[in-house]
Amino acid sequence: MSLRPTLETRKAQPTLEGAGVKLHRAFGFQDPSELDPFLLFDDFRNDRPEDFEKGFPWHPHRGIETITYVLSGTVEHGDSLGNTGTLGAGDVQWMTAGSGILHQEMPKGDPRGQMHGFQLWGNLPSAQKMTDPRYQDVEGKEIPEVIDDDGTRVKVVVGSFWGKTGPVDGIAADPQYLDIYVPAGVRKTFKIDTYRRAFAYVFEGDAAFADASDPSGILLEKEVGGEEVNIRDMSGDRTLIRFGTGDEVTVQAGEQGVRFLLISGAPIQEPVAWHGPIVMNTQEELMQAMRDLRNGTFIKPAH
Repeated sequence: MSLRPTLETRKAQPTLEGAGVKLHRAFGFQDPSELDPFLLFDDFRNDRPEDFEKGFPWHPHRGIETITYVLSGTVEHGDSLGNTGTLGAGDVQWMTAGSGILHQEMPKGDPRGQMHGFQLWGNLPSAQKMTDPRYQDVEGKEIPEVIDDDGTRVKVVVGSFWGKTGPVDGIAADPQYLDIYVPAGVRKTFKIDTYRRAFAYVFEGDAAFADASDPSGILLEKEVGGEEVNIRDMSGDRTLIRFGTGDEVTVQAGEQGVRFLLISGAPIQEPVAWHGPIVMNTQEELMQAMRDLRNGTFIKPAH
């Protein structure tokens, strides 16, 4: 077994999207090869309704898939295919934009006015860029959870893990999407297919992710009161950890335990032409999408 090296640790950055929704972006609109097949990851979390209630009004997508995972509050959605629905706490929605779709997503807070969820964009390979759009909504009760003897809990949102398979399937990026809780002080190793790109996103508590150069848990020297002491470099709330190649990730939970997403997928390794919510392979395809939007032919007949 080989431990995956930690290539980068960075904080998600405050961003405005939609009609003024305040969220934090862990990655997106940068080098698309960095986490291929994933393009963007947003953490939309707020306890002030005025910071999210204007939502994401009607907008287009083409050439990608999105996975939306709601932890608290709700998200009402509608699209140009006539689909409507509401995602509640624990629910997941997978949308394949394919050849083109117009949709809106309108978040609402829970009884305390709080909203929290994540959205991940997965690229589509060239052969599926113009496939028919489709949706899959999954209720939280359908997502399997595995509890280990040491109290570690893993929700299998997409893919297979520890003998359980998540209910969301058919995604081109073939991701493994896990929601993991590791109790305080517990050290845990998770297997990941060597040929997948992988990242973790911490959103509760903190932890040290062991690196191949320091498998004991990333020990650092720090001067405290004139003396040097060993401390752990802990990754806390809203931290992205990007991993290199290997087949396992080891985490040491902090004093409050840690909850994080562990996501991996098979790279597509194709050219990317990207403008906002439209991701194609060439500039000409991107320009054609813009023309389709202008002349009203963006939505294509179903095959």
